[in-house]
Amino acid sequence: MHVLVTPFTSNAFMMQALIAGMLVSIACAVAGTFVIMRGMAFIGDALAHGVLPGIALAFLLGFPGILGAAVGAVVMIGGVTVITQRSRLSSDTAIGLLFIGMLALGVVIVSRSNSFSGDLTAILFGEPLGISIPAILIQATATLVIAVTAFICARPFLLLSFDPEQAQVAGFSAKLYHNIMLFMIATTIIVSFQTVGTLLVFGLLIAPAGAGALLARRIRGMMAWAIVFGTFSVYSGLLLSYYFDLATGASIILVTTVLFFIVFILQNARSRLPNALEEIQHE
Repeated sequence: MHVLVTPFTSNAFMMQALIAGMLVSIACAVAGTFVIMRGMAFIGDALAHGVLPGIALAFLLGFPGILGAAVGAVVMIGGVTVITQRSRLSSDTAIGLLFIGMLALGVVIVSRSNSFSGDLTAILFGEPLGISIPAILIQATATLVIAVTAFICARPFLLLSFDPEQAQVAGFSAKLYHNIMLFMIATTIIVSFQTVGTLLVFGLLIAPAGAGALLARRIRGMMAWAIVFGTFSVYSGLLLSYYFDLATGASIILVTTVLFFIVFILQNARSRLPNALEEIQHE
């Protein structure tokens, strides 16, 4: 049993990584639930990659990476809004254009600098074992804001997920609550990149919530399952990286992806079992 606990009790950096990872899991579970419900995986992916140039510029200019991520997210969301409102292009087209453009800009910025060898790895794959106390406090504050936002906006978010027109009829501004949801998703990505990186945060945003959607019929149950899967993935991923000397962020995402497919396979097997039994009884 000590092999499951000792790495965290004997190493402060492991305990800090676990706390930060659990906070990220909660934030991603809350935001990811609505991403799955609304079918917004594409915008989530675009935001996760679109913040790269902002982070790269922030590092080059000596500013905190989280500030650059915030600027990148604002540019991304603002650009999508402007293109959608002032042209006949769909939001998916606008997201795709800005997604590839922002990602390309980030790569260009990185390629023009010789000082990104270590920073780039941290940006793309996170640095959970080097997380600081101030970063944990920022993550805790952001997670609280995300949870409170989801609690206050639960009803309009739910209506928006199924029928935007119904939300409008119920007295909620579909545009306003769509933007609030985007803000919540962007905040999750902005603060989470320090732990799991811009390339991997999308996995923690989607996989636990996707597994929760397979198991639960209500949004609270889906969110609860997402939190369980996310925190278990962080804990297991940290242990795997500790004992087998693996990349920490990638180990976490690998665990959560494997969990999703386990749930998927079991749910399919469970749904087919009654049909198989019926066929046997009829023979």
